[in-house]
Amino acid sequence: MRSILVFAALMLVVAAVAPQLLHRLGTETNGSSTTGSATAANATAEPETSQPRTASVPRGANGHFETDAMVDGRRLGFMIDTGATVVALRQQEAARLGIHPATREYTAKVTTANGVIMGAPVELSRVELGGIVVRNVAALVLPDEALAQNLLGMSFMSRVHWQYQGGRLILEQ
Repeated sequence: MRSILVFAALMLVVAAVAPQLLHRLGTETNGSSTTGSATAANATAEPETSQPRTASVPRGANGHFETDAMVDGRRLGFMIDTGATVVALRQQEAARLGIHPATREYTAKVTTANGVIMGAPVELSRVELGGIVVRNVAALVLPDEALAQNLLGMSFMSRVHWQYQGGRLILEQ
């Protein structure tokens, strides 16, 4: 029960911090940062074909939608979380992608039931789920102890059409 409360508190904080994060990513002009800085307004889905691309994610026994996605060419596990404003990555998983934010880059304050946790705003060049590809996706890197698993939040989900149908989450682009 405590982990559910911690998770819920974390998501509320991410929802509060994310608009500021997205605004900051949208106003940065220095593209030389390790974490990237292209604006969310420039983020577009990849128009590779005229056919709609779809992905189907079954609801797990725990009621959550868990899936693997390719992030910048690496496979990572995610829980789809429409309550999370941005994609949230565990620090260890971000390191697998070559993302190593410096201590000074942990500027986003995330308040949980366990206290304040600092997150590092980053931008993911490419997130692919099935045949769906979204570029320039805002994300936060959080300490491993703050997050049980990576979250595929609305910085990805808002850029695809999705619906719940027959025990599955159907995504279309």
